Amino acid sequence: MRFTCVDSFSGAGGLTLGLIESGFDVLLSFDIDKKCIETIKSNPRYISHPAVCTDIQDMLDGRLLEMVGLKQGELFLLAGGPPCQGFSIQRIGDDVDDRNNLVLLYGKLVDEVRPAFFVMENVSGIQGKRGKAILSELIAFMEKIGYVVHKKLINAEQHGVPQRRKRIFLVGELNDIGSGYSFPLPDDKKITVRDTIGFLPPPPEDCKPHPDYPLHRRDRLSDKNIKRINAIEQGQGRDHLPDELLADCHKIDSAIIGHRNVYGRMSWDEVAPTITARFDSFTRGKFGHPDQPRSISLLEGALLQTFPYDYFFAGSKVDIARQIGNAVPPRLAKIIGDSIISCYEER
Repeated sequence: MRFTCVDSFSGAGGLTLGLIESGFDVLLSFDIDKKCIETIKSNPRYISHPAVCTDIQDMLDGRLLEMVGLKQGELFLLAGGPPCQGFSIQRIGDDVDDRNNLVLLYGKLVDEVRPAFFVMENVSGIQGKRGKAILSELIAFMEKIGYVVHKKLINAEQHGVPQRRKRIFLVGELNDIGSGYSFPLPDDKKITVRDTIGFLPPPPEDCKPHPDYPLHRRDRLSDKNIKRINAIEQGQGRDHLPDELLADCHKIDSAIIGHRNVYGRMSWDEVAPTITARFDSFTRGKFGHPDQPRSISLLEGALLQTFPYDYFFAGSKVDIARQIGNAVPPRLAKIIGDSIISCYEER
C-alpha cells in the first residue's frame, strides 16, 4: 500500500518530517510563507518532494490534484495546520480575523480531494470564543460530505516531546472505509530539557554562531535583562524578581494581569514551556536557559520542538524563531502518522 500524502499549510516542515518517518509518501508541501518553503527546499537530507509557495485558494478548483497527478479519491492523507494566530487566547483585538476562514478553506480542499484520511492541527483556542463556531462548522461540513471526525486535545509532553504543548487534532476518515480510528495513548515518559539540550556547549560570548552548531548563538541582552536573569533560579519567572528589576507594567500582581512566566528560566529536569514564535526572547516567557545568563538559542528551541539538530532554517533570527515556534513537533507528527497507518492496516 502506498500511503500518499500532501502537507498543506506546511510551515517549516515539522508535520512533514514526522509523516515521512511514519512511512508516508509525501507528494507535495505548500505554504504561503516563502521562508518556510525555502527551509523545506534546503533540507534534501530529510525532504525530497516538491514544495511550492502558494495560497490555499490557488490549490482549489482541481489545481492540487493536477499538481500531484491524482484523481479525486486517490490521495490517502491530506494533512495541514491552518494558521492559528486568529484563535490564540494571547492575541489582542477583534475576534474577527480573516485567517480564521482558512480552516473552512481547508475543509473545501478536503471535499475536492476526498482523501481516505485527513488530519488538521490547531491551537486549543480554536475551541474557545474565537474559534468554536468555525470548528463546529468545519466538523459538520466534514460529516456531511462523508467523514467520521475524531477530535482530541493532545499534550505533546505525553508523547515524548520535551515541552508542554496542547494542540487540537482532528482526524477524519471516510465512512466507506469504516470508523475505527483512535488517537494514540499517552506514553507519559517525560523527556526533560536536560535530556534534550544538556549536551550542548555554551554558545560564544560574542553572539556569533557556535562553530559546530550554526543555529547555536546567544541573543544580546541589555544590562538590565542580564541583572534580571541572574536574579532568578531555574523554574522561576518574573514573580521572583526584586521590585527594582520589575518592569513598570509588571508591578501589578501576576494573579491580576497574568504573564507570570515572562522573564523566566526553564528547569533542567522538567519539560520546557510551549515553544512559541518568540521563544528567542527571555522577555516573552520562560525562555531563559536553566543556568546560563541568556535566552535559549534557536538550535535549543528547534531541539525542544524535536527537529533534527542539523535541520536548516531559512531567514533572519525572527523568521527562524517563528518557523520553529509555529511548527508541529516532528516526533508528535510521527506518532499521529503511525496511528493512522495502524488504523488502516488493522482493518
